Amino acid sequence: MTVRETAVVFPCAGEELLGIVSLPEADTTPPARGVLIVVGGPQYRIGSHRMFVRLARHLAENGVAAMRFDARGMGDASGPRQYFEEFEEDIRAALDAMYRAVPSLRSVAIWGLCGGATAALLYVHGTGDRRVGALALVNPWVRTDVTQAVTHVKHYYLQRLLQGDFWRKLLRGGVALASLGELWRALRLTARAASAARSTGRPQVREGDSESDLGVRMARAWAGFAAGGGRTMLILSERDYTAKEFLETANMHPVWQGNFAHPLAVRVDLPEADHTFPQPEAHAMVERATLELVATMP
Repeated sequence: MTVRETAVVFPCAGEELLGIVSLPEADTTPPARGVLIVVGGPQYRIGSHRMFVRLARHLAENGVAAMRFDARGMGDASGPRQYFEEFEEDIRAALDAMYRAVPSLRSVAIWGLCGGATAALLYVHGTGDRRVGALALVNPWVRTDVTQAVTHVKHYYLQRLLQGDFWRKLLRGGVALASLGELWRALRLTARAASAARSTGRPQVREGDSESDLGVRMARAWAGFAAGGGRTMLILSERDYTAKEFLETANMHPVWQGNFAHPLAVRVDLPEADHTFPQPEAHAMVERATLELVATMP
């Protein structure tokens, strides 16, 4: 199927953002469902190895409208760069622009990577925007000192400590004091989490701690979206530390319990994939999963 692409410039808080709308060929039925791609981290609408371009065009080839855009301060958008927790106005402006460009739309899924996934959750929680029928959350970003330490100890430091090369390098003085300091700090924080687990049955960070605020807000956003009938797909790369840290955070917060098991929630694991899944088979899995999610929307 031929894909038509159109550039749209739209306002946001006194700035101008740029989006690319991908649509099926002109003689097909106007799409009723769409996907808004929200970029995470210091990226713009193209993405690593053109991942967002490929995803948008694949969706359009299968009858789904797609739009990828530059948030303020990124790519061809004007204004200062925004942190993902400040994306609410950008996402709302992009949805407005997408619905103007594709009047046939009835419902849109927000597809977000990393900080974009977290921003999508916070957006639906903060706005209750009924135009959003589903969320595709890909390797969501949530970071605290404790979860970062636990993740690195479990998935990096323990492996390094079992490698003879590490000890030989240490004896030769090849390991910097700063690295040893980071290891010691990570071990202390991990021990604190383990102590909490022994006393409570779960390695919790208390609700209300500054470290736990984002994780709690994300959990409540997910639960509230599901309560309103919104569908959520969690996509996790097996070899990605951001994905591992997200799972550690979910394990530390009781408010997450029930989110993963909700009947409107689906989890997709990408074997051997890293953060931006450049492997063709992993990217294909993401494309298929996204189309399956969109098909469940009204």
